[in-house]
Amino acid sequence: MALYAKAAEILEKAERKQGALKTLVYDSKFPNIKQLFALVCETQKFSSILQELIESTKLLKQTKLKMPLAKVLVYDLVLGQGLKCGGSWKTTMMKHRSRLQAELARMKIKQKVSRNEDLLPAGLQRSTEDQLPRYVRVNTLKTSVEDAVDYLKRDGFAYQGQASRLEDLTLKAKSFLRDQHLPELLVFSPKMDFHDHFLYKAGHIILQDKASCLPAYLLNPPPGSHVIDACAAPGNKTSHLAAVMRNTGKLSAFDLDAKRLATMSTLLLRAGVTCTQLANQDFLKVDPDSPQYKDVEYILLDPSCSGSGMVCLRDNTSSDQEKDEARLASLASFQLRCLNHGLRFPRLKRLVYSTCSIHSQENEEVVTACLQQNPGFRLVPLLAQWPERGMEPLTQCLRASTTKTRTHGFFVALLEKHSETGKINLIQAAQTSDPEVACCTPPSCESKPEPSETADKHKPAADLVCSTHAESTPAKKKRKRKKKKKATAGPQ
Repeated sequence: MALYAKAAEILEKAERKQGALKTLVYDSKFPNIKQLFALVCETQKFSSILQELIESTKLLKQTKLKMPLAKVLVYDLVLGQGLKCGGSWKTTMMKHRSRLQAELARMKIKQKVSRNEDLLPAGLQRSTEDQLPRYVRVNTLKTSVEDAVDYLKRDGFAYQGQASRLEDLTLKAKSFLRDQHLPELLVFSPKMDFHDHFLYKAGHIILQDKASCLPAYLLNPPPGSHVIDACAAPGNKTSHLAAVMRNTGKLSAFDLDAKRLATMSTLLLRAGVTCTQLANQDFLKVDPDSPQYKDVEYILLDPSCSGSGMVCLRDNTSSDQEKDEARLASLASFQLRCLNHGLRFPRLKRLVYSTCSIHSQENEEVVTACLQQNPGFRLVPLLAQWPERGMEPLTQCLRASTTKTRTHGFFVALLEKHSETGKINLIQAAQTSDPEVACCTPPSCESKPEPSETADKHKPAADLVCSTHAESTPAKKKRKRKKKKKATAGPQ
């Protein structure tokens, strides 16, 4: 019953524009975030259909339920996979199931359609290609991919090896395979639900969309390094970073929302993550020059965004275009500030920037502005075999979509400190160095080789130059002494 009460509460707030649906879900501190998110998303998508069903059967009058709660209950009862509760609510709803199903059938006949999805407006309908696979990331902190595959095979699943093309991801029943791009990712039928599975409850697998796995995989911080997850909650990417780092080094995770951090703490505990330091702090207020961050070399930045790439939210825009554009502009400004701030850490080597947005304002335009303001960084070309690239000219970046990658909409860019910066600094240092030291600079090596250099050919070039220079002065003095002695002696 708690699931439906919380879903109704969030649905009501979302319909009143009291917050973004995704934020409201993660702020709820509900134990099973994924289940709650899926229920609210689907109910909101079918909202108009559900309201028509409820009104035509006069359900509210007969049950004394409020509309938001009636919607989530009716969705699972007649459109979903059945009610997941017991008690009085289930007893009440089961009394009205036949009338609700009959009314749904009449609606389909009237509109001459056979599927529930076909009742939706065209913009909200999903094609067969949009039915995303169920992606499962193996948590290598607790098990291996091979052991997870063996366990699933013993549990009745049919393993089909590694995928080699996008079409392989169309799976049925209990078949599964290994992803073609990410080695620790397993792919299942869209209808598979692992929330009650032992591997999930034990933290051996993480339910995470494929596109969401890209940032940590591409950043690839080595074990023992100091890494920052700048906007960390709800924590899937954080746990992935910890797995890549093999739970060694230091992983500083920041999030401004205390409730989201609390949920994240539970997730990380289940995943066996021990190398993190959680901080209820605004990343923009973290001092890059602070001694505690002097060794930070890698940053994962996945800031707040429009969420337009999420399948259930992609058409969740208001009718006020001016308001939507203003919101995108505000988000892009915030994202650029975060990106610029991340690049200020003095020893930073790489930063990965990602969003679950399809809008160029939040993706390519933010990265372009950042590169113009930070010439010491450049883009790293990513996964040549990935089927969808960033918009021109930023083809080094990756995009993801339901049609081309069978994932939620996503964007990833990897920024790397430019090596030329280090070379310029070395040249400047040589130009301003002491004249006596300047004798050891590379241009001195242009002098003709002396016989002594053959014996010293294994010495560093700088040592040879300095050695030759040091020996030249005594040789000149010796020649002068010989000439003076011969002149003093005179003719015999």
